[in-house]
Amino acid sequence: MASLLPLHPSKPISPVRATAVSTQSLPAQALDEKFGRKGIRFTQDEGDVPSVELSVRNGSSLRLRIPDGLVTSYRPKVYWKDDGFEEVLHTLPDAAGTGPARGGLGLVLNDESKPSPWAAAEWVVKDADSDSIDAVQVELSCTNGDGSLDITYVVTLYPLSMATAVVVKNKGKKPAKLRSAILSHLKFKSRKGSAVQGLRGCSYCAHPPPASSFGILSPSDAMRPEPSAGWFSFSSEEEDAKGGLWTVEDDMYTILRGKLSRVYAAPPEERTKRIYRTPPSKFQTIDQGSKLGFRIIRMGFEDIYLSSPGSLSQKYGDQYFICTGPASILVPVDLKPGEDWRGAQVIEHDNL
Repeated sequence: MASLLPLHPSKPISPVRATAVSTQSLPAQALDEKFGRKGIRFTQDEGDVPSVELSVRNGSSLRLRIPDGLVTSYRPKVYWKDDGFEEVLHTLPDAAGTGPARGGLGLVLNDESKPSPWAAAEWVVKDADSDSIDAVQVELSCTNGDGSLDITYVVTLYPLSMATAVVVKNKGKKPAKLRSAILSHLKFKSRKGSAVQGLRGCSYCAHPPPASSFGILSPSDAMRPEPSAGWFSFSSEEEDAKGGLWTVEDDMYTILRGKLSRVYAAPPEERTKRIYRTPPSKFQTIDQGSKLGFRIIRMGFEDIYLSSPGSLSQKYGDQYFICTGPASILVPVDLKPGEDWRGAQVIEHDNL
């Protein structure tokens, strides 16, 4: 498997090659016969879209749509009681049941080296693996139009965490210029008690999210200032609305009840220096409503994207949510011929 987080690190797993027929065209039953096993079950969702459900021994589960690679549900066990599962992701189904869902957890990967930028899409199942007890894994793949880029996307479920990893191989003769992110729309019980911890001392600037087919807020909506709340407006909204200004996070807790859209990273000009300060490899969400917290771990990516919708969340239902994840969007990754690039995100918890 191509995962950055293999099921058995000491024992390499030989990949099962896909047949000449695209697995995207196969119905769920055929996918299940080819790749299904304990903890891995292929189904059709409400829009008749091939999906795969992963589950482990303690009952934690996730659901992944195959064609667009979107994780629409992640329900880890967070309480000791029998029904102690909590949905982590905020996902909005397509109203007609035929189009793409929005929210959830997805990969944004764009190659900007050509006049017409290319974005990773149209995933097919390449392999699946399971240790039948505490880890299950599905591997998707896709290529760009001329076959010069080979992309592997691996989703792994463990009892107390889930991981998403991407491997990009440049098989062409020209360099590629990649901008990417793994973005998670995380659900909160209330707007008032939403925050993250662990970004203190990190530089940030206002920045829109990378455009994607699954983002709830468009780049323009994310950067649009929230309507004034009078005397009680939040300073973070005014600060982020200016854009382009670098600031250092001074607070131990980054409060997310107001509207903001930021990239936490080393400023691009700082990266030319021999020594510079990078963003933390992990931070933690705080939800006072549910009393739950989740650690977001970054691997391979240079930036952290973080946004909250403020009062705009009411447009998308009663639940509050944020969007966050590791990213490389300020400075693209230059991938030379024959090279590969890897990045990953882990969402883990110790709520039990």
